[in-house]
Amino acid sequence: MTNVRLFILLALCLITSLVWLFNPRPEIVLVACVLPLAGVFVINQTFWFVSLFVLFSFFRIHEALPILYNFRLPLLLSAGALAALCFHIVISKQIKPFWHPCFGWLLAFWLLIIIGLIFASNRGIAIEYFKNVYWKIIIMTLAIAWLVNSELNLKRIALMIVCAGLLIAGVAISNAINGIGLVENTRVSIGRDFGSMLGDPNDLSLVLMFPLAFSLSLTMTRSLGWVRLFSALCSVAAFYAVIETQSRGGLLGCIAILGIFGLRHIRSKFLLGLLGVIAIGVLFSLAGISERQSGGAAEDGIDESAMGRLYAWQAAFKMALEHPFTGVGIDNFYSNYYFYTSHWDGLNHAVHSTWFGVLAESGFVGLIVFVGIIVSVVKTSRQNLKLLQNSPSTFSPYVHATAFAVYAGLIGTIVSGTFLTQGFNWPIYILSGLAIACHRIIHVDSQNANQHEPSENK
Repeated sequence: MTNVRLFILLALCLITSLVWLFNPRPEIVLVACVLPLAGVFVINQTFWFVSLFVLFSFFRIHEALPILYNFRLPLLLSAGALAALCFHIVISKQIKPFWHPCFGWLLAFWLLIIIGLIFASNRGIAIEYFKNVYWKIIIMTLAIAWLVNSELNLKRIALMIVCAGLLIAGVAISNAINGIGLVENTRVSIGRDFGSMLGDPNDLSLVLMFPLAFSLSLTMTRSLGWVRLFSALCSVAAFYAVIETQSRGGLLGCIAILGIFGLRHIRSKFLLGLLGVIAIGVLFSLAGISERQSGGAAEDGIDESAMGRLYAWQAAFKMALEHPFTGVGIDNFYSNYYFYTSHWDGLNHAVHSTWFGVLAESGFVGLIVFVGIIVSVVKTSRQNLKLLQNSPSTFSPYVHATAFAVYAGLIGTIVSGTFLTQGFNWPIYILSGLAIACHRIIHVDSQNANQHEPSENK
């Protein structure tokens, strides 16, 4: 490893000398001094660069805190993360790729999406989304699975998710209290004035729902000390912020996450069902769903919001019927809505469903493979929990908490996916990477524990 770093430093010195030879400018000296140090720092802090890039990209922290916006942090973090990953996979071999059955489904789906770029109804839109967003999701899914390779890294990323969730929840609550960026005068959003993804209350509720599973899991795990109090604070803040979004999909996802924790801690299924019904009524009442301008109690029959979804789902099915193998292409639903809807109101609409979104943009084949991803990742998460249950004292509380948080988050994502568009967004892929990473850590540590058992106990 030392020889490799020495070689890199010599190479940088040679490149700097050549640049100076053809372009002798004083700035070259400053760059020559900083570049080797920056390179060594990036290589030594790969986990942090990858984790921060994922969190900034998904939670849109630089958009929630405008003071960070002009620093281009996601771009800088992505450059450092990709450079460090390439170095450690190809040169130093410190990151060792491994295969997991979930990768088969993921790679098949990604291949279908890439093929779909060629046959997309609007290649420009599809390629632009793939270039700006989706290829990063692909790389980072693999990076999370391969890089989170120890209990310490698992602990770190769980705490980082909770911290990011508390930050976004705090901004959302502040906006709600001060009436900043409200949609329909009641629904909170973040960064709506400059086109942030968090400017859509439904997308904001999705971002807030993700850390809720981790904060609740850490809160309910013993032997974590102050972390339980900090996580409880994040749970309360995230709940309150989701309520302020008035997103039905977000609320359903939160209720599903609560239900998973209820199944773990409440033995009586009748009591759990009763509490679930009460929770649904209380949360929807607190959220003021009936007061929404769209989808509120003032609308007779099936409300406008629900009808809009039904029209969008109908259009998605028609797109899949016409393009059963490739769909209309990633991020192409919105631009194709006019050509497939049976009810045109003068505006294109989003699909507002993970399942119908995948169906429309990747076809029936893509939906089947996508469901395969979900099933395989859920099975892996359940296997993780079973292994932990069989040997609870072998692993740290953070492994137990993170493994259960991933499972609860998956269930919440599946339920909320009925109303939220997540098929080509970060949550499912982050959870997939973490489920695979947990499985690898638990499997390896279990083997090591068995090998160190005294022979008479085997």
